[in-house]
Amino acid sequence: MATAFVGIGSNLGDRETHLRTALEALAAEEGIDAVEVSRLRETEPIGPVEQGPFLNGAVKVTTELPPRELLARLLNIEERLGRVRGERFGPRTIDLDLLVYGDAIVDEPGLTLPHPRLHERRFALEPLAELAPALVVPGRGPVSALLAELE
Repeated sequence: MATAFVGIGSNLGDRETHLRTALEALAAEEGIDAVEVSRLRETEPIGPVEQGPFLNGAVKVTTELPPRELLARLLNIEERLGRVRGERFGPRTIDLDLLVYGDAIVDEPGLTLPHPRLHERRFALEPLAELAPALVVPGRGPVSALLAELE
């Protein structure tokens, strides 16, 4: 079993309901156990697209699935919940990002671990630090140090 962390976010419609529904779908997936969920935070969007604020958090999961299969399940949940991939960094009903998978460092087409912009994103690092204060992001260092660099 591997421990992984999934970032969750929504900035369209009833954001909290979208996140709750995504968490229920994630917990219902065979081979994935949602262990703990961070508190949700309202955050400002990043990027050039005008849009409303996000609700963001993270989920600690244990899984028997390899990283690529876990990512495929996350993308499938997004699709089932109505996510439409349009403009990059645009608004979305649901966003599920595989942030960290154990100590894996992967750089393949369609899969980069840890998440390639994790170390730049307070909205992802803060929930990680809440769930796993001693977490070391593979290839980047302790989550607490990454957060301190953003100060």
